[in-house]
Amino acid sequence: MYSLVIGLLILIIIWIIEYHNHQYWRNKIPMIIHVNGTRGKSSVTRLLAAGLRAGGKKVMAKTTGSAPVIIFEDGSETPIVRHFGANIKEQLKIIKFCAKRDIDILVLECMAVTPEYQWVTEKKMVRSQIGVITNTRLDHLDVMGPGLRNCTLSLCNSLPQNGVAFTAEWKMFPLMEKEAGKLHTKLNFSDGSKVPDEFMRGFTHIEHKDNVALSLDVCEYCNVDRNAALQEMYKAIPDIGAAEIFEVKRGDKKIFFVHSFAANDPESTEFLINYVKQIHSYVDNVSVVLNTREDRIYRSKQLIDMCVDLDHDELFLVGQQTQSMFSYALSRNIPKNKVHDCGWVSGTELIDAVSKMNAKEILLFGVGNIGGNGGIIVDYFRERNGKNV
Repeated sequence: MYSLVIGLLILIIIWIIEYHNHQYWRNKIPMIIHVNGTRGKSSVTRLLAAGLRAGGKKVMAKTTGSAPVIIFEDGSETPIVRHFGANIKEQLKIIKFCAKRDIDILVLECMAVTPEYQWVTEKKMVRSQIGVITNTRLDHLDVMGPGLRNCTLSLCNSLPQNGVAFTAEWKMFPLMEKEAGKLHTKLNFSDGSKVPDEFMRGFTHIEHKDNVALSLDVCEYCNVDRNAALQEMYKAIPDIGAAEIFEVKRGDKKIFFVHSFAANDPESTEFLINYVKQIHSYVDNVSVVLNTREDRIYRSKQLIDMCVDLDHDELFLVGQQTQSMFSYALSRNIPKNKVHDCGWVSGTELIDAVSKMNAKEILLFGVGNIGGNGGIIVDYFRERNGKNV
């Protein structure tokens, strides 16, 4: 019994020492910007780091998206290797590492999912001065739901105390503003519709106006000229999960493959599909490749439901759960001749299946998730972009 009590006391003492050590390193960083939200966190983190550098700030950033990285003061980056999976304690190590480099600003993407961990990360670890919530969507409902209201409240756990915050979320803005008010934090709305089309042409990947509006507003708040910030954002390395368009040819067919795996909730996916369809309005055939995963069955069903209402030609199922999703697609009255169970495929096998369609030009959207078969397909198109296959 005594040994148990002594062991517990030792653990408490160690925790207290670790906590105070962390606060020492945290206090050496003048400003931390904590970026949260359902979609676009990694993109906004990268845009902010680039834009703030335009103001002569010594900025570092850390993303937690498709491939976590540390972004250094000069814009170069290095991947974060995780030997034991993702853990929010990683943020402690990042803060200490960055504090030792005597930086001005750290832009930190939130890596917590559950409401409790989001609260602990912000209130006990990060203690940001500026909070960013990109948007709120129906995602991670098993831990953040049910419903959009609960997802929003969960994300609000990352808002700073006595600080300032920015969001491009308009549907749930009143609720978010109310939650920010409880923390004595001013919440600002960033309107993506006010970003001119010509601003978007400088990006080499598909970027969203909401992300750019958010990033420019935060840079302006930090006294960085908007135009100078934008010019640096053009140079930022896009996240590996950023949407891109690759073009390949097979005989007399031209296939535009849209890497949109990162936008894996129905609302974001449908928005991206409609956005790209506007850019390539001359392409008549619009088809979908859904990457299915064993641990994402609910999400796959959501995206099939989206396809029911989406004006598309054919649906190609790839990955781990193609048979069950094929049956589900038929139960949702998608015509059998428009659904293809491809199983786990190589890029060449996918092209073989897609090329059977009677269309000269095809706009092919990869949706679902980049993990597993999705990554293989993206690598295939990226390596062969602009080539005959």
